[in-house]
Amino acid sequence: MVSRAIDIRGLQVGYDDLLILQEIDAHVDRGEIAIVLGGSGCGKSTLLKTIIGLIQPRAGRVEVLGEDATALEDEDRDALSKRLGVMFQYGALLNSLTIAENLALPLEMHTDLKPDLVAAIVRTRLALVGLGHAYDRFPNELSGGMRKRAALARAMVLDPEILFCDEPGAGLDPITAAEIDELLLTLNRELGTTIVIVTHELLSIERLDGRLIMLDQGRVAFTGTVAEARRSDHPIVHPFFHPGGPPA
Repeated sequence: MVSRAIDIRGLQVGYDDLLILQEIDAHVDRGEIAIVLGGSGCGKSTLLKTIIGLIQPRAGRVEVLGEDATALEDEDRDALSKRLGVMFQYGALLNSLTIAENLALPLEMHTDLKPDLVAAIVRTRLALVGLGHAYDRFPNELSGGMRKRAALARAMVLDPEILFCDEPGAGLDPITAAEIDELLLTLNRELGTTIVIVTHELLSIERLDGRLIMLDQGRVAFTGTVAEARRSDHPIVHPFFHPGGPPA
């Protein structure tokens, strides 16, 4: 039986009187690629932030790597966070630091590794994403696609068991977006990393070909494969995968 990396039951998240997520039940198996998708404002990013602990839910349970992430003490939450990697939509790189220093920062904060070993890990991760030549460069000296690669390398620097990516292709040209997708597929295939991706980009969804969790108005509207979604006549799913086509 495949164990679950993430298990969500009865999740509700809201701000003041506004309920953003309602009765969310979903799961992600270890080693798989899961894609959270849906229209603008459906709650995709809110779900991701709740899973990684940035938002406290009103109700429900979020179990991450066997831990109830909604009920952890600070020390246990910190320990869990070291097992997770996050690639934020806009990279969140520090412009005052070189790319190498950006990658070294999590290692310096969360480990007792010696500087020479930190440097070796940084070089390995940069090589993994094709940025070995950018070691001493600053983020503002890189193209948008290179900054995305650097952000991905930083998210992977602690060897996370789960990698979260918020709109990894946002703001990129189609060729560069496809290269990022290929990197994610390689990480999943060669390292076995569980990957959770938030996106609304249809081309990326089809390239990554992961298991889909589609949200609509704060609820799960569909779960299944890309092939199943393409065959679906669901009033939310069908137009998303057949834009401009006839109604189901």
